Amino acid sequence: MPESRWGRVLLKLSGEAFADSSIGSGIDAVVVKRLAEEVADATDALNVQIAIVVGGGNIFRGLKGASRGMDRATADNMGMLATVINALALQDALEDVGQPTRVQTAIQMSQVAEPYIRRRATRHLEKGRVVIFAAGTGNPYFTTDTTAALRAAEIGAGIILKGTHSGVDGVYDSDPRTNPDAVRYDKISYMDVMNQGLKIMDSTAITFCRDNKLPIVVFDVLKPGNIHRVLVGEQIGTLVD
Repeated sequence: MPESRWGRVLLKLSGEAFADSSIGSGIDAVVVKRLAEEVADATDALNVQIAIVVGGGNIFRGLKGASRGMDRATADNMGMLATVINALALQDALEDVGQPTRVQTAIQMSQVAEPYIRRRATRHLEKGRVVIFAAGTGNPYFTTDTTAALRAAEIGAGIILKGTHSGVDGVYDSDPRTNPDAVRYDKISYMDVMNQGLKIMDSTAITFCRDNKLPIVVFDVLKPGNIHRVLVGEQIGTLVD
């Protein structure tokens, strides 16, 4: 049986991946269930420990609130709470398919989730549980991309799996949704990502990954079977290192 190339990984899911495609927001239970099934199957079949960071853009995005006149810190706090809603939805879907799961939040809300404690998180992973990190870093002005980079380093993940959506299956030299001639990279360096202004993750996250030698694979997480494929090392998406 194949095994994962990495013993422990950090999967980054955007909130938009959870969205109901008919309205572009909310939570599509069918999509969340399928993602949960793929994560559970990979954990069971590939001998891999999976931690997940979820975004909240399908519910509320802090930058959008700030652009409409809200206080930025307040808007970002609202965005962090949106990630908790997504994390709980994903936890429910994972446990529905028999995968033990824990949600840890950077903002304490003990009635619904554990506080983020690094040692507790790694212990959960060692026991075969999926751990979902919610509420970002707990600080405004930092994105969930930066959270993914930070948590991956803290828990000793071997790679960040950056899941995309809307049919984008890697890193391109321009937006493939608007430019049919966009060229996809199979591999690209952190510096080239920053120098070309490619918006796969924010610059803080990319710089952090470069400084801590954390590779990133950018791939289409909504294509059925892709989580398994990327874990066993198939050439899909784009490697950033």
